[in-house]
Amino acid sequence: MTTGYWKDNKERTRQMNRVVVTGMGAITPIGNSVNDFWQGIREERVGIRPIHQFDTDAYKVKLCADVVDFDPKAYMDPKSAKRMDRFSQFAVAAAKEAIEDAKLELDREDPYRIGISVGSGVGSLEGIEREHIKMLEKGPSRISPITAPLVLGNMAAANISIQFGIRGKTIDVVTACATGTNAIGEAFYAIRYGTMDVMVAGGVDSSISPLGIAAFQGLTALTEATDPMRASIPFDKERHGFVTGEGAGILILESLEHAKQRGARIYGEIAGYGATSDASHVTTPLADGSAAAKAMEFALKEAQMQPEDIQYINAHGTGTVLNDLYETRAIKKAFGDHAYHVKINSTKSMIGHLFGAGGPVELITCIETINHSYIHPTVGLKTDDPECDLDYTKGKAVTADVTAALSNSMGFGGHNASIVVKKFE
Repeated sequence: MTTGYWKDNKERTRQMNRVVVTGMGAITPIGNSVNDFWQGIREERVGIRPIHQFDTDAYKVKLCADVVDFDPKAYMDPKSAKRMDRFSQFAVAAAKEAIEDAKLELDREDPYRIGISVGSGVGSLEGIEREHIKMLEKGPSRISPITAPLVLGNMAAANISIQFGIRGKTIDVVTACATGTNAIGEAFYAIRYGTMDVMVAGGVDSSISPLGIAAFQGLTALTEATDPMRASIPFDKERHGFVTGEGAGILILESLEHAKQRGARIYGEIAGYGATSDASHVTTPLADGSAAAKAMEFALKEAQMQPEDIQYINAHGTGTVLNDLYETRAIKKAFGDHAYHVKINSTKSMIGHLFGAGGPVELITCIETINHSYIHPTVGLKTDDPECDLDYTKGKAVTADVTAALSNSMGFGGHNASIVVKKFE
């Protein structure tokens, strides 16, 4: 039995719990379930397409990585769907898959011992633009009365709570493109230190809109490529920016004790988490990679691992000139000589940049890699960059025994987050 926020057994709350993954859900540009997504990864499917959401004649950027064939009514009742914007619908859909995958019987759990840590880096730009246009054309009284709860970033987490009756700690972490990884890291801590038994954790974003594309285009962060196969090409010498994507990635994290008590299937164990800040520039990563390296080092230290214990790194790997170079330097700082022996890839080469959802979907990739002994290639990587000289899994997939992996995320503002996941034993 438990009472309130803490368990009755105070000694138990001081003990650090092992944290395991028991369920996963994904909405991505290459599949609207974890199985479909992983099949897309195995097929090296590239989910990058021409932007169709609006007229791009005035834009230099022509491509996006959007979610297709998504029907929110397949995951929730039509009334609920109408009261959510697209990013919240994605979050609820991925959470539903993850909860069902974990076989988590919510009606048999203490709802105050299950929490939510799901972040959105952007919230609903689509909703803001839609209602702003309506206000300008028809007046302020004509915008939707539920505009605020449609567009606020925390509504992804809030709607998951409402849909599934989850009443524990519910937070929205916002750290730009590190959002989802930080959200999972904070969920990891909640379970590790005993404040929650279960956490629904991850990230979501959907910002393929006129303002969203214009804003990142203005930063010259987006590729102007028109060939989808040469658009998102991380670590390639000819890389020229990232592709705006959308989607959601949700994981069910549990204490090992709780998972065992209910006989849950365990996909893997979250072993360590590290987070730092560059304290340098709002958009440009720290050139020597030292702060990002520290995030990796902190994650390894918490996992009680050495660099040599990691066989695979899922890189942030956006495809921008500076990010890929500085992340390469960071990996070298954190891993030393082992940096040249660890396999690295970027899932963004197939799904583009999902912003807040990127880290969680890439962590799912790490878990699937561990369970299937399959390391996907960095699709589209053809031309070597002398300054990016590590093993980025160029050309073809690799079959290899992976017992521990590290996933990196980095966000505007200088946010760095790294998570270590390992095979459960």
